[in-house]
Amino acid sequence: MAKMVLLASFVSLGGNDLSDYARKAELSVEVEDKDVTTYTSLGWKVVLGGLKSGELGLEFLQDVAATKIDAIMWPLLGTVVPFVVRLDSAVASASNPQYSGSVLINGWNPIEGSVGDEASVSVGYPTSGAVVRAVA
Repeated sequence: MAKMVLLASFVSLGGNDLSDYARKAELSVEVEDKDVTTYTSLGWKVVLGGLKSGELGLEFLQDVAATKIDAIMWPLLGTVVPFVVRLDSAVASASNPQYSGSVLINGWNPIEGSVGDEASVSVGYPTSGAVVRAVA
């Protein structure tokens, strides 16, 4: 089995390459389970997949200078924007799949941390619509 260390992941929100600010990215997707158990299941639970959903979790190092991460994210608040993430910054391929879709920018933490901490921002954005996996 191949092993991998994340060294140069790619993160884009709203068409902005935010890889220079990102130090953590996590895309999770799930499917609701719907109970369709009947008497004929002989006491075993039967489930079917329902609605799909996802969340894009990110951690950024904060930068409030003009044109930097804070100036990019602030205007996106409350909007649905496209996202793209890859394990590596190289082009999408069979060994470097690209995941894309849209997320709702439902929050931004311009100030987060304690005395002596680096200025960072942790966010989690719900997906809106389908998440697509591409290998080319």
